[in-house]
Amino acid sequence: MREEEVHSPLTTASPDTALLVTPSRRVRPTPLGNKGVLMAALIVAAWAGLLAYLLAFYEPNWRTPWPYLLALLQMHLYTGLFITAHDAMHGVVSPHKRLNDAIGTLTAGLFAFNWFPRMLPKHHAHHRHVGTEADPDFHDGRHPGFLFWFVRFAWNYVTVAQVLLMALTYNVLKLFFPQANVIAFWMVPAVLATLQLFYFGTYLPHRGEHAPDNPHKSRSQLRQHIWAFVSCYFFGYHYEHHDQPYLPWWRLWRAKEAAS
Repeated sequence: MREEEVHSPLTTASPDTALLVTPSRRVRPTPLGNKGVLMAALIVAAWAGLLAYLLAFYEPNWRTPWPYLLALLQMHLYTGLFITAHDAMHGVVSPHKRLNDAIGTLTAGLFAFNWFPRMLPKHHAHHRHVGTEADPDFHDGRHPGFLFWFVRFAWNYVTVAQVLLMALTYNVLKLFFPQANVIAFWMVPAVLATLQLFYFGTYLPHRGEHAPDNPHKSRSQLRQHIWAFVSCYFFGYHYEHHDQPYLPWWRLWRAKEAAS
């Protein structure tokens, strides 16, 4: 996938090539109202509704493409849960802090029992210290490859309690639903969504060298809104996110338009 740097008038470094870019304008913050809560409710309802159907009623024919496509759709909705929790970390789900944090706690918990209060300071440390030794999302400085970097990333976030809760939930679910369905539509999509979030939201944006005048040590996908949404809810527009973290995921594409 081709990538570009944004927000710098200079030729900047990327893992593949140097690209000449121009500065962009900021998107002015606007009141959230209830839009963020509505977006969160739609994602949670779609995730829960599809999961209930796939576990309780769906009889997959593994010789057809449909169960695999449904698993990918469930993966996409899992990613949406985490992106919603991420937006809550920036306070852009609801202007009411208690509601914002409650939605963040719910959506983080539904995504493999992540604990929102534990993730919150780590994510803000990532923004403050991006691409340095103090960045919990960054590689160790010696192993920048995808696999080692992902293992370190997971080590910083996954807890023993999460693993135990996932194991307990799996063993409970398989008492009531077909084991194959539980694995294919509850467990596998969560794992794939974790890889998806890391690849598009950490590895691609932050890998390689960045120009000295790139304050966020981030790069961004080229402007292709459909692919940006499908791949990771516009999170591939990553420089724009670091530069304007007050934008919720569903407005992030506007920053990319301003950069054009």
